[in-house]
Amino acid sequence: MLAGTVLIFAIGLGTGYFLWGYPLNEARSELVSVKAELDQIRAEAQTSEGEASQAAANTAADAEIQQVTRYPVDEDDNPSYGPATAPITIIEFSDYECPYCQRWHDQVWLKLKETYPDQVRLVYRDFPLYSIHPNAGPAANAANCANEQDQYWEFHELLFSGGEELGTEAYMKYAGDLGLDTAAFKQCLDENRYEAEVTADYEYALSIGIQSTPTFFINGIALIGAQPFEVFQEVIELELAGKLSQ
Repeated sequence: MLAGTVLIFAIGLGTGYFLWGYPLNEARSELVSVKAELDQIRAEAQTSEGEASQAAANTAADAEIQQVTRYPVDEDDNPSYGPATAPITIIEFSDYECPYCQRWHDQVWLKLKETYPDQVRLVYRDFPLYSIHPNAGPAANAANCANEQDQYWEFHELLFSGGEELGTEAYMKYAGDLGLDTAAFKQCLDENRYEAEVTADYEYALSIGIQSTPTFFINGIALIGAQPFEVFQEVIELELAGKLSQ
C-alpha cells in the first residue's frame, strides 16, 4: 500500500513550501516513488509456492485502492492539447526559458502524447520565473499571441525546440515559419497583450504554493520536476486502472 496519503515527486529544484504550506523537504523524506510502490504491490500479489489460491490473492491485490491526495487546481481556460473526453488531464506549470521544462517536453511529453493519444490531455499554465528567466514572460505572451491565430501548440513546440534564442526576433521568425499574419502578431507582441494573463497564471501558482518548474498535476495528483516518462506512465496506468483513490 502507499506509504502516506500524498503522491508527489521532487528532484531537488530547491526547498521551501509546496501546496498550501506543505514542507517540500518533509515530503521528500516521507514519500516514495510510484515505481517502488508498484514493485511492492506486485510482490504482495505473489503468493508463496504451495498457497491454495494464487488467483484469488492476485485478484484481491488488483482490487486494492491506493490512497492519494488530489489538489483542486484550476485550468482557467488555458490552452489544452488532447481530446476533451480524455480520462487523464495533466496541468503543467512551466517556463519557456527553463531547461528542465524543455527536457520534460522533449523526453516525456512527446512520448506521452504518442503513447496515450486519446487518454491524456495537457493543460499548459504559465509560471515564468521572472527573477532568473527574463525571457520567459515575453515568450509566454508570444505564445498567446500565436493562439489568436489558432497556432498555440505549434508555436509552443517551436519555443521549446531551442532553435532560436528567445526574443522578439525569434518570435517573429517562428510566426513567419507558421504562416501567421505577422503584422497582427507583431502588434500583439508590441502591446504585451497577454502580459496580465501570464502574470495572473504566475500569481495563481504562487497562491497554491508552487515554487519551481515544471510542476504537474495528473488528475489533481502532484508531481514536481522533470520526472522521467516511466514515472508519469506509472501514475497514468494506476489511474486508468482505477487503483488510486478519488
